[in-house]
Amino acid sequence: MTPDPTPTWQILHDALITRRRVQIHYQGHDRVICPHVLGWKNNRPKVLAYQVAGTTSDGPLPEDPTRCWRSLFIDTINHAHIIDGPWQTAPNYTPITTTIDTIAIHH
Repeated sequence: MTPDPTPTWQILHDALITRRRVQIHYQGHDRVICPHVLGWKNNRPKVLAYQVAGTTSDGPLPEDPTRCWRSLFIDTINHAHIIDGPWQTAPNYTPITTTIDTIAIHH
């Protein structure tokens, strides 16, 4: 597969390469994420990201840092832009995930 040419994909790609945070609006929630994997699930572009701020569909972020991973469809992300702040991850990170079928790039 070839990379998704959308501006959101490019922003997430640049943030992944440079280890930067991205502020987004997704499913009615403002979130701050650190992208770790870009790829596709069922031919739709997807990102595996570590969420560091904002809310989720379940409410506030979990206190357990190993539960802040989000797999988001890129074509439903709105208002993505790179912001200042430390890039973060969790000790349970792995690029291998069932939420992405084909990996384009990973940290």
